[in-house]
Amino acid sequence: MLGILAGLKQEARLIRRFLPNAPVALSNATPEGARRGVERLLKAGATELLSFGCAGSLSPDVAPGTVIVADHVRYQDRDISCDPRLSETFGSAYARRGGILHSDALVELGLEKAWYFSQTKCLAVDMESGVVADAGMPFAVLRVVCDDATRDLPPAVKTSVRDGAVYVPGLVGSLLRHPLQIGGLIRLGREAAIAQRSMGSFLQANPPQA
Repeated sequence: MLGILAGLKQEARLIRRFLPNAPVALSNATPEGARRGVERLLKAGATELLSFGCAGSLSPDVAPGTVIVADHVRYQDRDISCDPRLSETFGSAYARRGGILHSDALVELGLEKAWYFSQTKCLAVDMESGVVADAGMPFAVLRVVCDDATRDLPPAVKTSVRDGAVYVPGLVGSLLRHPLQIGGLIRLGREAAIAQRSMGSFLQANPPQA
């Protein structure tokens, strides 16, 4: 049975449209949440896993909206290979291939992204895939890039998500402290919308089979 780990509720709603019978767990964009989510999926009987959702670009030639079916995950200085059969199920022949870097912390700065890319050559980074890869089950990673590798993330990104959804008090508080980030937030919102549409189109064109 396939179990799916996603970061946010919006991502979970999207994949449930295509795999309504597969159990989905949320990390809520925290490492502890990712570990608890994988534990719940395994206890529910999952025998293979999918890491699904958005990822931050590390490579300057991987633009927002790029769909990645990873061939490996870099986790704690190890490269863990994705399952080729399961990756094929999720459209590996039609997506960008390469590595996904796992990070327990949000990678915020363009300089950080450039450094991680130079060290790992991974295309993108997320906060779930390493936990999925380390579970010891066959796994695949299906991710869509939601930001630009060359730009810093607005400060509000750290405080505007709680329990897998937008946390309005955290967003407003950050805007009051850092009003100049409004332009960056608008741009990031546009890129996130591009990513959402791109992943939806990809799944429509390459419907997965659980």
